[in-house]
Amino acid sequence: MQLISQLNSVFFRRSRLLLIIVLCGSLLACAGKDEIQTEVQNITEAYELAKLSVARGNYRKGIQIFEAIQARYPFSDLSRQIQLELMHAYYKSGQIEQAIETTETFMRENPIHPRVDYALYIKALSYYESDAGMLERWFKRDVSKRPPKDVELAYGSLRRLVERYPESEYAPDAEQRMLAIKERMSIYENHVADYYLRRGAYVAAVNRAKSALEQYNGATGNAESLRIMIEAYDKLGMGDLRDDATKVLHENFPNEG
Repeated sequence: MQLISQLNSVFFRRSRLLLIIVLCGSLLACAGKDEIQTEVQNITEAYELAKLSVARGNYRKGIQIFEAIQARYPFSDLSRQIQLELMHAYYKSGQIEQAIETTETFMRENPIHPRVDYALYIKALSYYESDAGMLERWFKRDVSKRPPKDVELAYGSLRRLVERYPESEYAPDAEQRMLAIKERMSIYENHVADYYLRRGAYVAAVNRAKSALEQYNGATGNAESLRIMIEAYDKLGMGDLRDDATKVLHENFPNEG
């Protein structure tokens, strides 16, 4: 009987402790929500507080306040600006999907807004930096497959920004990032073309190298694409096409072999 009493006593103490922990957790969660709700009573002050939080790197708090303002005042004068602030905060905090979704919503609802270029820029950055080393790691996989779609989506968004808003303050950086993507993708496509070449799939090698030339014209990898085409044509016994590719290589890259 004494053992049972001891067990019951221990069980009671642990149960009470667990109840206290649960209640404290609930109170803290409610307190956090109440704090945020109190902070958005004054929309202007709340907006400034959220901006300050983001500026200080406290993205979680800034996002919570922005979202609370948006929920409480969906039709306020600050509504569009808050969308812009949120997409930036999502991007900076690594919430890539939310950032992209917010940019797409903003552009869909405000197609002629003067800050569409900014939304497009954030969308491109979100794709671009979602995994900075994706292509390098992709080389270690089955190179016959295509690289992650995010690379192409980033390039498409950057290109759209440059073409539609050439005077945008974000256009110069977009152009530099486009060049970087072209270089990386050109290298990747050559890597795949060489993979086919070394395995005797000469037609596939030519097609992949030719595609790299067409899609990433101007990249430094163009010379390598031509060299792969020259070797593949030679293996296929297509002397005329081999000579044509050799001529193009020498004319455009006189210092290359």
